[in-house]
Amino acid sequence: MLKQIEEYRSLFEDKNIELVTPQVVQIMTEEQLMQILPQMDGWIIGDDPATEQVFAAGVAGNLKAAVKWGVGVDNVDFEACKKLNIPIINTPGMFGNEVSDVAIGMMLNLTRRLHDIDREVRNGNWIKPVGNSTAGKKVGVVGFGDIGLSIGRKLVAFDMEVIAYDPHARSEFGIPVCTFPDEIESLDYLFLACALNDSTYHLINKEILDKLKPTAILVNVSRGPLIDEQALIASLQEGKFRGVGLDVFEEEPLSVASPLASFDKCFFGSHNGSNTKEAVDKTSYKAINLLFGFLEKE
Repeated sequence: MLKQIEEYRSLFEDKNIELVTPQVVQIMTEEQLMQILPQMDGWIIGDDPATEQVFAAGVAGNLKAAVKWGVGVDNVDFEACKKLNIPIINTPGMFGNEVSDVAIGMMLNLTRRLHDIDREVRNGNWIKPVGNSTAGKKVGVVGFGDIGLSIGRKLVAFDMEVIAYDPHARSEFGIPVCTFPDEIESLDYLFLACALNDSTYHLINKEILDKLKPTAILVNVSRGPLIDEQALIASLQEGKFRGVGLDVFEEEPLSVASPLASFDKCFFGSHNGSNTKEAVDKTSYKAINLLFGFLEKE
């Protein structure tokens, strides 16, 4: 949203609301937020640590309402908002198509080693690595909400055998819903598209990684801490996995010193799966109008 913020400035001017946009690469710290929020009437939250301490500092000043931009809410303490009487809402169902496009793109790239071919051709090498076909392969999708459902729907079109893991979902597009980690040993691909919470933190741990096929491809387009990265690094060092696609990490941005960066079979994103012009516009307009609605009630 911040990169396109000038497109929305007139909406705030029409409401006679001053728009403040801190310069930040990924997230602000709690200390930075506690300094700035008391001067704000409303807050459109990104991936910043929206903790009880931060909200308390805000309401000690002028903060009256907040909207979480996007789908993921693991960084927001909704119970603190309830306790402090801060109206808050998020914007679910916005990015299924966009994030699933990135997930499928990572799958295809890793399956056919497209990034390796591109790099070598640029260096004058005419390599022809042997890939695999996707048709007929078995895929698990963890999380069958908007994003997971979009991934599953597209995988079915690739003529793949898809199963979903989600205790709150029902079968759609003929995709059965299973109990995690049933059948995980038979998967050729595993996609992560679930929310991060106490029950999914380090869901993909050493035990699960050991159960996956050594030739499996793992793709995470949800939240970094779903995977125990130290366990993943150990598995990669043992030679496991045909490929790993990560758009998200336990700590972001990913450090250039991370051992993950040493594996050519890893393909990285920058927590950018939802970032298309159309999706950002749709979500930004919704978040802005939700915030206006809260502030107009004050």
